[in-house]
Amino acid sequence: MAKRSVKAAVIGAGMSGLIAARELRREGHRVVVFEKGSEVGGTWVYDPRVESDPLGLDPGREVIHSSMYKSLRTNLPRPIMGFLDYPCDAKPGVWDDPRPFPGHKEVLRFLQGFAADSGVVELVRFGHEVVRVEQVAEGRNDEWVVEWRTRDGEASAEAFEAVVVCNGKYTEPRLAEFPGRSTWRGEQIHSHNYRIPEPYKDKIVVIIGNGPSGIDIAKDILHVAKEVHLASRETTKLEILEGLFQHSPINHAKEDGKIVFQDGSSIYADAIIHCSGYKYHFPFLRMNGIVNVEDNCVAPLYQHVFPPALAPWLSFIGVPYRTIAFVVSELQSRWVAKILSGKILLPSEEEMTSSVHEYYHRIEAAGWPKRHTHRLQLEKFDYENWLAGELGLTPLEKWRQNMYFTSVSLPMTLGENWRDTWDAEKWMKGEAGGEEESDKINCTSEC
Repeated sequence: MAKRSVKAAVIGAGMSGLIAARELRREGHRVVVFEKGSEVGGTWVYDPRVESDPLGLDPGREVIHSSMYKSLRTNLPRPIMGFLDYPCDAKPGVWDDPRPFPGHKEVLRFLQGFAADSGVVELVRFGHEVVRVEQVAEGRNDEWVVEWRTRDGEASAEAFEAVVVCNGKYTEPRLAEFPGRSTWRGEQIHSHNYRIPEPYKDKIVVIIGNGPSGIDIAKDILHVAKEVHLASRETTKLEILEGLFQHSPINHAKEDGKIVFQDGSSIYADAIIHCSGYKYHFPFLRMNGIVNVEDNCVAPLYQHVFPPALAPWLSFIGVPYRTIAFVVSELQSRWVAKILSGKILLPSEEEMTSSVHEYYHRIEAAGWPKRHTHRLQLEKFDYENWLAGELGLTPLEKWRQNMYFTSVSLPMTLGENWRDTWDAEKWMKGEAGGEEESDKINCTSEC
């Protein structure tokens, strides 16, 4: 089969958009990247501004894309934060945060370096907010119109054969719901709009959710707040932060400021911070019901990437979570690029649809709620290795998998200072297992 070159639009110049653009161009496709902001990096671009609606409920609010707070550091260590052929190594004078779990500025510098070194930055149209993506005509899956708006309000549109959606998944807040939330008198924000701890000085604060952002923000405000309380579904107490009060989920809130937890205990609080996750949000897509987001499941997507009825001309990169995000986005992007060029063939629409439904049945049988459809924990790393197999690559090195499992357990085993306590270099030299020694040595020298 002759190699095919298509004109492709990439929506977003964050991590997923940058690696998608590189892989598409490597395959000989003609690529345009649309980016609303003025620089690459997506969610890793720290913006001190917050939205006018701190809960993100007002559809007319000015949306701030980044959810970055000032103190944020990575949850995964540096060796698994980079791409397979472009590691996130510490380069003196270029990237200046040598810690195993660097701050957000270091990740942004890494992405800026990648965009420059790969030449992808030349493909980006900055200040172009995509407002509509739609098929030109029903039945023609390889004809799409992309409409955008510039900062000065000018609108325009262009035709493309393929569209790759890379707009991220950390912008549209998902709130914790409980009776009395809308009438409770205190301050409420979603973590999307948290930046610095000072506004919580001498306040009693309830944080909802014990994920990475919930724990990070609790630690951030403990030294300024009067009290910090953490409400979560966990049935066992987490010995993470000294001075943190832990509770069951909120049962209801009263107008006088009282918060009642499901175990019957209660407190009077000044503020609630919802660290309750995000919703997939594609406001620019006009899909006529072919692709929907329901209970935070983007459906239907074959292998979390292609809507069967529109494949391969519409694809999504970076939808899965609870994984090594940089590597997953890279493998997905290579797969999409090679499918568009004709080097790899997709199954038929009927076979892809059947595969999607089979996956839904599996997660339902496992007892997962629908909102966890894209959480890659059913058979850990099977997905990544399946993608590698499709590309003719060997499975992910064992050290990457072992490092991931080790790092996600560190907060429970090492306590509140786990990012600075763990000896990553020692782990790389010997604690990942001896069978992958050459891989570890290479990563130690580059990461």
